Amino acid sequence: MEYEELGMAEPVSPIGQYCNSSVLSTSILGVLEVGIPIDDSQTMPLIRDLFLPIHPRFSSIMVSDANEKKLWKKVEVKLEDHVNFPTFPSGLSNEIYDRYFHDYLTKIAMERFPQNKPLWEIHIFKYPTSNAADCVIFKLHQALGDGYSLMGALLSCLQRADNPSLPLTFPSRKSSKFGSDNNRNMFCYVSRIFSTFLNSVKDFGWSIIKSNLLDDDRTPVRSGTDGVEFQPIAITAMMFSLDQLNLIKTKLGVTINDVISGIIFLGTRLYMQEISKESINSRCTALVVLNTRMVGGDYKSIKEMLNPKTKMPWGNRFSFLHVALPKLAEFSNPTDFVFHAHKIIKKKRRSLGVYLNGMLLDTLKKLRGPEAAARYVHKTLRNSSMTISNMIGPVEEMSLADHPISGLYFFGAGFPEDLGVTVISYMGKLRVVLRMAKDHIDPHKFRACVENAFESIYEAANKLPERKRQL
Repeated sequence: MEYEELGMAEPVSPIGQYCNSSVLSTSILGVLEVGIPIDDSQTMPLIRDLFLPIHPRFSSIMVSDANEKKLWKKVEVKLEDHVNFPTFPSGLSNEIYDRYFHDYLTKIAMERFPQNKPLWEIHIFKYPTSNAADCVIFKLHQALGDGYSLMGALLSCLQRADNPSLPLTFPSRKSSKFGSDNNRNMFCYVSRIFSTFLNSVKDFGWSIIKSNLLDDDRTPVRSGTDGVEFQPIAITAMMFSLDQLNLIKTKLGVTINDVISGIIFLGTRLYMQEISKESINSRCTALVVLNTRMVGGDYKSIKEMLNPKTKMPWGNRFSFLHVALPKLAEFSNPTDFVFHAHKIIKKKRRSLGVYLNGMLLDTLKKLRGPEAAARYVHKTLRNSSMTISNMIGPVEEMSLADHPISGLYFFGAGFPEDLGVTVISYMGKLRVVLRMAKDHIDPHKFRACVENAFESIYEAANKLPERKRQL
């Protein structure tokens, strides 16, 4: 806001430049499933008066100055260029509209944003599907902000359906810990610092190797095809009970993120084994998205995120954790996949590798320009097999201008990978969305394998006694 008040164009963040370059153009698509038909008369006023004022970037385009420095330039927004109402035959069944919606969603996901207007679109699908009376699709370029920022922007437009005067609440982010930290001493403290140093060096070195020299094997979940980000995609989703996931979390003493990562890891290996026995020992790596803010508590308001002194700022504040998927033969109990995810992610979170990678990208940008840094990010994504990203949503039902929101989910587009997994909680449920290369991965078989992984982990966790020690 300070740049705008001074009449200056705001610089584009480094990650914003990488996400909107000649080699990489990534977007986030969020879907609101609306419980009742949308009132057309409210659509444009709501977008003009509620959505546009959220952040100046929704009214800006990315331009270059005389020194080729990327800036956000304020422009006049023509809503008719950004709001779309697709038309289909009327009077059809919900199942047929499900197919129309899926085809439309995948079509707009593949389209690149033009650079002569602000980098967002809203699509109003006014036909009943199996999950909603109508649907609203937000397509937002990742240069505008990451998932945390864009979720905060979306939540600023919504209210609690039962009582708009009360704030939305969110599930706990904390793990189920056992034991006590009171026995820590100076030796443990020094040992932890030394361990962090070694892990940081190891993670940073491994990241450089993975991004430059060592790509994953070609498997049923990774084709290795150049330009996979431009190939047709398929979207499929599944729902899990948060109560059941919390039971696994409590029994194992881990986080919900660890549980869902373990389920995805096991489900992926089961799918690979089903499609090709030869792939069971193949090298397969997931990039787990890490929010690098000082996250604590709920989403912050837009006003708080725009405060220069906040610890939870607007923008792109994320990095990737390279996590190798364990092989089926390595573990005898399905819960071991969750323990593996917990151990590796916890170790990597304590590492400084993600910050060293950020410094490497900054150095690359300064020496060779943002396009070179974007190519490095592109290769990092391309050399892995999948990306896993998760966010938490409200416990209570939300509404938009008195329209109840029955469902909520998101996924990424434009990533040079065959598989992307996004996870979000809402009203006691966890929705997992799989975005996959249509011509390489069978969405029905992959979904079945992930659901089987959940069932096997849930059953195995149920048989375990309560853990009495801290992991």
